[in-house]
Amino acid sequence: MFLGGVLLTAAAVTWATSLMMSPHQPAAAAGVEYVRGVIVTFVRNSAIGTLVLCALSAWLLFPNPRPKKPRRDYALIGLIGVMALTSLYQLYWVTTLG
Repeated sequence: MFLGGVLLTAAAVTWATSLMMSPHQPAAAAGVEYVRGVIVTFVRNSAIGTLVLCALSAWLLFPNPRPKKPRRDYALIGLIGVMALTSLYQLYWVTTLG
């Protein structure tokens, strides 16, 4: 449970960092177009890393014996689901940028 929580925290940090680095603006300042490719590579790698960390943390956070009140489980499933879906969207979006 502890290691799963640590991995989920790492996944949240990776996910948030890649969301803040997304190059969504079509036009930036003149002369910095070369940075876009670097950021696209970073976002792609962060999205893949987030998916891997989400999968590992979900595997470690959900043992076989289930509690009688699964509110914590529903909250974790929601958090992991949001991070996984936005990471998949980032992977799709990055392929359209090239």
